[in-house]
Amino acid sequence: MPTNRESRIAVLDIPLRLDGPGSQSSRVHAGLRAAILDGRLAAGLRLPSSRALADQLGVRRNAVVVAYELLLSDGLGEARIGDGTYVAAQVPRGPAAPDRVPAPAPPSGRGPFAVGCTTADPILLRRLGRALRDRVVRADPGDLGYGDPRGHEALRRAIAAHLAATRGFACDPSRIVITSGTQQGLRLCAEVLLHPGDAVWMEDPGYPTARRTLEALRARLVPVPVDAGGIDVAAGRAREASARMAYVTPSHQFPTGVTMTMARRLALLDWAQATGAWIMEDDYDSEFRFAGAPLTALAGIDGQGRVIYLGTFSKTLFPGLRIGFVVVPAVLMGRVVAARAVSDRFPSPLMGGALAEVMEGGEFAAHLRRMRTLYRAARDMVAGTLAQASGGRLGIALPDHGLHLLATLPDGLPAGTARQIQAEAGVEGWLLSETRLVPAGCDGFVIGYSGHDSAALKAAAQRLGAAVRRALG
Repeated sequence: MPTNRESRIAVLDIPLRLDGPGSQSSRVHAGLRAAILDGRLAAGLRLPSSRALADQLGVRRNAVVVAYELLLSDGLGEARIGDGTYVAAQVPRGPAAPDRVPAPAPPSGRGPFAVGCTTADPILLRRLGRALRDRVVRADPGDLGYGDPRGHEALRRAIAAHLAATRGFACDPSRIVITSGTQQGLRLCAEVLLHPGDAVWMEDPGYPTARRTLEALRARLVPVPVDAGGIDVAAGRAREASARMAYVTPSHQFPTGVTMTMARRLALLDWAQATGAWIMEDDYDSEFRFAGAPLTALAGIDGQGRVIYLGTFSKTLFPGLRIGFVVVPAVLMGRVVAARAVSDRFPSPLMGGALAEVMEGGEFAAHLRRMRTLYRAARDMVAGTLAQASGGRLGIALPDHGLHLLATLPDGLPAGTARQIQAEAGVEGWLLSETRLVPAGCDGFVIGYSGHDSAALKAAAQRLGAAVRRALG
């Protein structure tokens, strides 16, 4: 039992903080530990006897005895037989607790016109909640242990069935890897396929988040222009024919909203086959088509296994679910699974099984039908309000599917005009200029209309249109 002889009384002149949580002994130990690590109690200093320190602090003697024992176990104290307890001769220097880190700025992207928002569907949420509760209660060892790096088998089967029915894309469930979202899928595959400095075709304008993901991997982005037919494959060949990869959004290009023509799709596939390149198809909001038959995914017409298909439930359900998926060509599956197994190992089997149950029961398809009706009405209202409030000064591209539209300003305006208009109107969303790799052409507003209150959307459209009208005279 560490103590000090009463004949040699030491006094601590340094005040110890004992106002934290816990028992007396834990508070005394915390106070002594902090004073030692801060350097207020020097290495080799003789500590008071347990009785003397208890009297000084107004605590039970046993609390000090326990605190001294904890110091010894920490390596911050030394017990010298017959001579009491000392601060260790060698102690680390540093704060007793980690420095406080300022909280990050609150996330933006929730106000009117922000993209990537979804509407909570009470019917779907109740069904998903019941399925998850049932799976927790009925969990088997497979649900509670280390899972398949590809994700829950039932969920992969359900996704394969969904793709076959809605995207004309037949794939075996064994080729699907469940991820935490599109960006994880993109990063996982890019890490496997790219070396720093490898060239990647990037749609220009294009999706800024994907651009940042590829830049973080030190890929060399090659801007390839987008026109009414989608990515200009001939321009890509002229700029960097030997690129290792192309990132495209063919069904609903971000941000222009155009659909890649069949001629461009075939040209892109021919380029990939001829050069051994890979195509990353991001199909993030393809489920929300408001007119006409569903489009066949690019991966659905790929006969050479050059397309990697990225999908997510962040737009169809909600971002907080953190479930996406990637359909990987068979030749790459071993490498992608190995990379997944050494990163986050595997996704949650419990949530995967619950979502599979919802999809297999038809509730997911019913949810999509409800949301299409809701989002189509929001699209029409926003487009009409913008056109009226701006006096026709905005060029509004009305998309036949997707969750955003593009409203462009006339060409030739001073730089920064769009930013000033956006700030005056008090709305969120990307500017068209923010999606470009090469500054060119007119600026405008990428307007998300999903997941926002209808009245707030209408008011925001009126403010933005009025701000445009004032700015342009």
